[in-house]
Formats: sequence, structure tokens, C-alpha cells
Amino acid sequence: MQLLYAPTCHNLSLRSLHTRPKEGLFSSLAKWLHLSVNNQPCKLPPRKCFYLKKTRALNSSVQAGGSAVSSRNAESDVLKALSQIIDPDFGTDIVSCGFVKDLNIDEAQGEVSFRLELTTPACPVKDMFEQKANEVVALLPWVKNVKVTMSAQPARPVYAGQLPQGLQTISNIIAVSSCKGGVGKSTVAVNLAYTLAGMGARVGIFDADVYGPSLPTMVSPENRLLEMNPEKRTIIPTEYLGVKLVSFGFAGQGRAIMRGPMVSGVIDQLLTTTEWGELDYLVIDMPPGTGDIQLTLCQVVPLTAAVIVTTPQKLAFIDVAKGVRMFSKLKVPCVAVVENMCHFDADGKRYYPFGRGSGSQVVQQFGIPHLFDLPIRPTLSASGDGGMPEVAADPQGEVAKIFQNLGICVVQQCAKIRQQVSTAVTYDKSIKAIKVKVPDSEEEFLLHPATVRRNDRSAQSVDEWTGEQKLQYADVPEDIEPEEIRPMGNYAVQITWPDGFSQIAPYDQLQTMERLVDVPETAPVGA
Repeated sequence: MQLLYAPTCHNLSLRSLHTRPKEGLFSSLAKWLHLSVNNQPCKLPPRKCFYLKKTRALNSSVQAGGSAVSSRNAESDVLKALSQIIDPDFGTDIVSCGFVKDLNIDEAQGEVSFRLELTTPACPVKDMFEQKANEVVALLPWVKNVKVTMSAQPARPVYAGQLPQGLQTISNIIAVSSCKGGVGKSTVAVNLAYTLAGMGARVGIFDADVYGPSLPTMVSPENRLLEMNPEKRTIIPTEYLGVKLVSFGFAGQGRAIMRGPMVSGVIDQLLTTTEWGELDYLVIDMPPGTGDIQLTLCQVVPLTAAVIVTTPQKLAFIDVAKGVRMFSKLKVPCVAVVENMCHFDADGKRYYPFGRGSGSQVVQQFGIPHLFDLPIRPTLSASGDGGMPEVAADPQGEVAKIFQNLGICVVQQCAKIRQQVSTAVTYDKSIKAIKVKVPDSEEEFLLHPATVRRNDRSAQSVDEWTGEQKLQYADVPEDIEPEEIRPMGNYAVQITWPDGFSQIAPYDQLQTMERLVDVPETAPVGA
């Protein structure tokens, strides 16, 4: 399926800490490119050899043509060369991903310049992309000079609804949650945010714990008070080491003493009226529990994903399980579990001085793809108490390496989630059918547009009091076609019809509708 340009990075090689890297696509690709550059015999799988033979044949034909190569052929040569660089996460080349921009060719001088626009500046392999792009284009015989520049797409959410002004230029919102206090959630949130910033991303942290804000202790901004913009009536975040920060602790009020509804209002105001600007990632340090405050956050904010933090004890598992179920009901995918307070012996084997590891239980029971072990280190606690995140204080240390792996995992998983959401429901004009492939499902099916329109359950189509069907079968023409389909977070799409009606269609509802089975042979599902 064609990739949509989700604002995240598609990485060449990302693995869980507990998944052994495979000798596969990345290593083969690197070896293939190296052999290709040195014109040595290729001992690679048939598919890779096919690419290489194809490139050598192309080089031979270009040499035969000499300087008579047309501009169209020159551009085709460059794009074919770049299409050899495959993104293994999605099995798609960087040309099909839409990464290649501003291609300029001067045939007379043999000069080629272009820009690779990645989906996030935090891409861990952006240097590799740049290097390989230079190499494959330089292989063309008529090319004497290659200039590659790197950039990232503007920050934007994959969401069709009316977002508050402050959230309209944030690509990914990550919830760091434990549903239990004192397990190191704030430590993980802060160090994850600064890790992402160190990878080149634009990052913000929102401390959502009004009763006990931790952020003011863990960072040391020069300005420790939030400022107001009187004209726009918005909040200007404070900043430390390039990361934007908002916490009730920076509001000059200390810790809150107020009832739940008031707290929900304060959190909503702090989060949605802040001038965050363009951010690739906003990390939310969630408060403990699964009550009104947590539900308000999950419903007001289009969360991209959640990172779960726990400790080895059984009691921690019980509370964390509640939080994972909450995110599941709200259609927010949990992408990683971080287990604090584990120890490593001299051989590097994990053991639990405080009890059995609950992180493994969470991963196994709920199918969360990645588990990260965070060992007890005195420096980690000391740096948090001293106002300097550990990953910033010791960027080459053991803790920083663990958070680097976590950061790469978050970048990769957000990319996959956004790609799945962006392409979950599309309209194929050639067969006049709506294609549906719900995230985390291997099944793909087709729906007739008229069937989808007739199954609308909004107040405009169904009487809310009596349940009487207001939209009649004959009211919807058989040849109706959607004008636009846009994702609504991780749970639904918004479909705009020719009569101006905007229908919210949840994935769960689409899966229950009558499906098309008479599909033209020329355009089978999944083709």
C-alpha cells in the first residue's frame, strides 16, 4: 500500500532491546551498496542482484549515449538510482515515500542536487540516508558532482477534528504513564524528552500532575515562571536546554489544593492555550491513576502513543494493567514498557531484588512490542534531584544508551502508527469502493460508499430520543462518492460527502458493515 507522508522518520534499523538484530535487509543493503560502489561481484539474494544488474545495465546505456542523454532520461536515471535505497520498516524506497524534493540537474556540468525531506528531524539514520544517496547517484557515469541537503517536514497532526490552536502544529503527542506514583514515571518522561531533543527533534514536556508537579525539580530553566501573552490570552512556555516546558509548578502556585473538575479545567487550559509552536514530539507526564483527569487528557488530546512505566512488584503490575486497559479502550496504542528498579549482575543478567518483574507480564499479557530495563543508578536519581536530566548530564553513559534505544523505538513506532492511521481508510476511484485496513489488523476489505453513508449513526441520520431512522435508504444515491476522507485520531475517520455532510465513521462500525465481494479482477484488494 502506498505510504502517506507521516511526520516521523522511517528508520533503517530499529530493534527492541530483547530482540536480536537479524542479518537481513539493513546489513544486506549496506553490503550491496558498498559492493556496487567498488564494482565487485555481488553475492546477494536474487532481488538485490536484480537491482544491481539493473543499475549496471542503466550505466552502460548512459555511457553509450554520452552527452546526448535527455533531461527526462537524466531525471529518470537519478530517481531510479535513489529508488535503490529501501526503507525496510515499510519495504518502500525513498522515492515512493516522497522524500526526494527539489531535484535539479545540470547535464552540461554533470551536477545533480536534491533535498531529502524526512518525516522528522529525529531520524536516527538521516546520515546514512544522506551518505547512500550521494553514493548511488555518484555511480551514474555522467554525474561529476552531487549535492544532497537534508530537511524535515513541517510538524502537523494526523487528525481531522478541530484542535485547539496550541496543538495544531504538534506532530506526535506521547503519554508517559504508570497509573501509580513513585515508580519513576517523571524520570522516564523527562529523559525521554531530552533524548528525542538530542536526536534533533523539536520537543516539549507537559507536566500534567497538578497535585504533585515534578518538572520544576528535574529541570533548571532560567525563567521559572510561565508568562502570559495578554493580546492572544495564551501561555508562553519556559525553556531549558532547547526543550519547551509547561507545569503547574511554574505557575507560581506550588502544588494544587482543589477538586477534580477544577483540576481538569486547569490541565485543559495549560495544555491547549500554550504557544507550543512547531513540535515533533510533545511528551506528557501523566498523573497517577485512571480517573477524570486522565480520561480528560486522553479525550481532549489526540494522543499518538503511550509509554508505560512500572516496577518489578506485583502491586505495580495491578495498577499498570488498569492503565493499559484504559488506553486500549481509548484506542491509544502502548508502544513500550520501561521497568525501573531492576538490577544487573556481573554477567549482565537481569534480576529483581524487590520481586518478580511486572514489565514482562505487561508485555506478554497485553502484547506491547518492546520492553526496556532501566537499572538502579544513583546518578539517575541525583541528576533528577539536581535539575539536570541524566541523558544531558552524561550523554555517553549507560542510562543515556538505554534512553537512546527507547527514543529510537518511540520514533519508529510513531511512524508506523501514523502511517497505518493515514492509510486505514481510503477511496479507490478506479473501482468506486472504500478500502479499509484497520490499524493492527492484517485484514483489508472493501465497502460501497452508499453503504457507508446509509450507516451513519449521528443525530442527523437517527433520532436520538426514539432511535427512528431519519435518513432513508432512497435518500442516498447509489453512485455517491466521498469527497474527502481524513483520520480522526486512532479510532475513526471523517468522511465528507457531496451534500456537505461530514460523517464520523469509527473503525469498529466500519468492520460490521456489509462488504463488497464482487471486486473487478483488474484491481484486487491489496494490489
